[in-house]
Amino acid sequence: MKQNLNLFKEKVSLLEQALDFTRVGITITDPSLPDNPIIYVNEGFLSMAGYDYEEVIGKNCRFLQGEDTDRESIREIKDALGDKRKISIKLRNYRKDGTPFWNELTIDPFYMEEEEKYYFIGIQNDITKQEEYQEKLELTLKEIERLSTPLVPVTDNTLVLPLIGNLSRERFEKITETIVSDLNVRHATYLILDLSGLGMFDEHTSSLIYQLHHLLKLLGTDLVLTGISAQLAMKAGTSHELYSLKTYLSVQEAVNDLSKL
Repeated sequence: MKQNLNLFKEKVSLLEQALDFTRVGITITDPSLPDNPIIYVNEGFLSMAGYDYEEVIGKNCRFLQGEDTDRESIREIKDALGDKRKISIKLRNYRKDGTPFWNELTIDPFYMEEEEKYYFIGIQNDITKQEEYQEKLELTLKEIERLSTPLVPVTDNTLVLPLIGNLSRERFEKITETIVSDLNVRHATYLILDLSGLGMFDEHTSSLIYQLHHLLKLLGTDLVLTGISAQLAMKAGTSHELYSLKTYLSVQEAVNDLSKL
């Protein structure tokens, strides 16, 4: 019996060492006690949050929350705990020194049959670097999108919008937002849409360009197309919507001709 007990203690000790070795934070809370306190915490959690063992044991995990922690996420966690169901969520938490970090949190209810009670096992993963990278990537993509759809004034009454890449629905919406918000468009007689850098031309592209034509008409501006290659012209040949638009080989040719009108 004593040998079995010693073997059990060794296994428990090995398990605790393994949990401490992992880089993710692990907590176990007891909802049967007042305020659902932490009854176990591993070294990964203490290292992540910057607290000592004595500072967190017996406390509710809410000490990680701060002013920018999303209240809706907190409510979702509370509801999941009340229903004793698993939840995985991403929220902004704070270390002991006040430094914010993004916590990828998973909470699993665990029913201990021997004790006939539930415990909650929390897995915390610091994903701050991934979130910061994603945020920078999104900002960079937005900047690239903005730079790839500039409205360039070439004369007092003419603007040029060079299209580079493909004209997706999302990009079309960004272009229309730019046009509507740009006061120069309201004073322009012509907007030259240069297609020389367009990667693909199909019926969808043609339809979007024609929608742009109608939008500009409402603003009192005429749409002019330039840079249509022979290949694009063949693809556009089946689109009767574009037949009514002025087209030129190059922006310079268009500017020279429009300046005479």
